[in-house]
Amino acid sequence: MLIIGIAGGTGSGKTTVVNQIMHQLPADEVAIISQDSYYRQNDNMTYEERTKINFDHPNSIDFELLVSHLDALRRGEIIEQPVYSFVTHNRTKDVIKTHPRKVMIVEGILVFTNKELRNLFDIKIFVHADSDERLIRRIRRDIVERGRDVEEVLDRYQKTLKPMHEQFIEPTKNYADIIIPNDRYNTVAVDIVRTVISNKLI
Repeated sequence: MLIIGIAGGTGSGKTTVVNQIMHQLPADEVAIISQDSYYRQNDNMTYEERTKINFDHPNSIDFELLVSHLDALRRGEIIEQPVYSFVTHNRTKDVIKTHPRKVMIVEGILVFTNKELRNLFDIKIFVHADSDERLIRRIRRDIVERGRDVEEVLDRYQKTLKPMHEQFIEPTKNYADIIIPNDRYNTVAVDIVRTVISNKLI
């Protein structure tokens, strides 16, 4: 099993890179694990308390569960990924049954901040994008997909996203084996990644 970690700031284009990589791989040989599924369960909090959680801090992630799930997949076991709702700011009762595959892609803004998780990655990729571009993408996503308004998104960006990115996410670029400067026409770096993956799967 080849485990690939893909990190980068919010709105950097990680999902686009993941899709580009997967496009050339057989569907039955690759599976994705999203860091967003592993935000901690917050049943003990009220909705108002949950809205104040700093989701861009490493403490918001249940890394122990994520690491244990990756270990289980390497042993050939099927796992049940949690499903997280950004509307209720809590896990739902649903799960995603995930089968072991030749290539497991783990993506998320904070996946390089945890040493134990980081050490499980055979390849570490950091997707870099201009901060203005990331903000624009974040605004569009949060309004369309998560029902937020512009003021709420900008307020969160100024108070948590930007400082957390500078403190926790940007420094993890130093752990990356490959840094992909993300723009819509950057295919060279993705082709290199696909070649590395193909060579390791032989």
